[in-house]
Amino acid sequence: MIHSLFLINHTGDIFLEKHWKSVVSRSVCDYFFEAQEKAGEADNVPPVIPTPHHYLVSTHRDRIFFVAVIQSEVPPLFVIEFLHRVAETLQDYFGECTEAAIKDNVVIVYELLEEMLDNGFPLATESNILKELIKPPTILRSVVNTITGSSNVGDQLPTGQLSNIPWRRAGVKYTNNEAYFDVTEEIDAIIDKSEIQGVIDACIKLTGMPDLTLSFMNPRLLDDVSFHPCVRFKRWESERVLSFIPPDGNFRLMSYHVSSQNLVAIPVYIKHNISFRESGSTGRFDVTIGPKQTMGKTVESVLMIIHMPKGVLNMTLTAAQGTYTFDPVTKMLIWDIGKITLPKLPTLRGVISLQSTAPKPEENPTISVQFRIQQLAVSGLKVNRLDMYGERYKPFKGVKYVTKAGKFQVRT
Repeated sequence: MIHSLFLINHTGDIFLEKHWKSVVSRSVCDYFFEAQEKAGEADNVPPVIPTPHHYLVSTHRDRIFFVAVIQSEVPPLFVIEFLHRVAETLQDYFGECTEAAIKDNVVIVYELLEEMLDNGFPLATESNILKELIKPPTILRSVVNTITGSSNVGDQLPTGQLSNIPWRRAGVKYTNNEAYFDVTEEIDAIIDKSEIQGVIDACIKLTGMPDLTLSFMNPRLLDDVSFHPCVRFKRWESERVLSFIPPDGNFRLMSYHVSSQNLVAIPVYIKHNISFRESGSTGRFDVTIGPKQTMGKTVESVLMIIHMPKGVLNMTLTAAQGTYTFDPVTKMLIWDIGKITLPKLPTLRGVISLQSTAPKPEENPTISVQFRIQQLAVSGLKVNRLDMYGERYKPFKGVKYVTKAGKFQVRT
């Protein structure tokens, strides 16, 4: 299925490659570089790129492109899901999925890839199984391996590999039993149309073999759901509750989608007046941002990015809150606002300097906004309760909600 895997950094350098069946030349990535140049931004690169003899399937995570090379037609989502699983495994092992972390642990990365894919087909992708096969790196283990010449590969086969619950290892024991869930929602919006992409990440540290049931106050909000293999899908279809025996540690329990048909509330509003004079070399810039329908929660980490037209030479602005920078070369205006504190609203206004010989820009720029709201799920989704069966102790339980901007754009 998958012949080769290339890891490419944001500057276009291939810093790691792995081949399973036969060695594929690096020159195949030239087709990817061409598509990347046409796309402009990393998120706009086509996920599937056909070449004369191969297909390139790619994902982008943490400024790294994971590019898989396949020779025959396979379901693209199958390959994309595997690439995401590789990135999540590296994140789980090293704490971060960056070029530096991968280079520092390159031997473990190759060992993981060898276990995750067998002759090009996915084999072991569950974190609990992989951690029994290949021990995560620690300072002490690295010192011992250096002195003794041993490796991180385990001596025994994983206990859960042959069980009907392969995602959970046997004999788990904890002094403090805890179950925490993070509900994170990203809101994508263009003008007034918006959609929500949400995930529920879990951190489960429970002794034994607990059977959990998670219920919601309003599960009918969810249009399109994707579950971890541990979730019993028939129970969800019939009762709209999540019933599962959880993996040990951190994992993504489910991802979901809420469409614009469900009256998605946009948590911020933007007032803008960006104008260019027909004759002359100046223009006006006036932008204000404020909270809307945030249930009293504070909007934090607000950042505004605006790509100005090519004819703009410079901008002389005054920020009522935060700081701004304008790059005359890339024509990018970045306004770092931080936290919005009422009643005063953040405002950025001033004068735009244009080239005297350049015509008036035909289109006004698009405003991209980033923000974060703690303890709010903008869709209205709420966890009702978590019940545990099969064990007699009472665990600590908690739920945290976060709403943040995905592709949030305002056209001026």
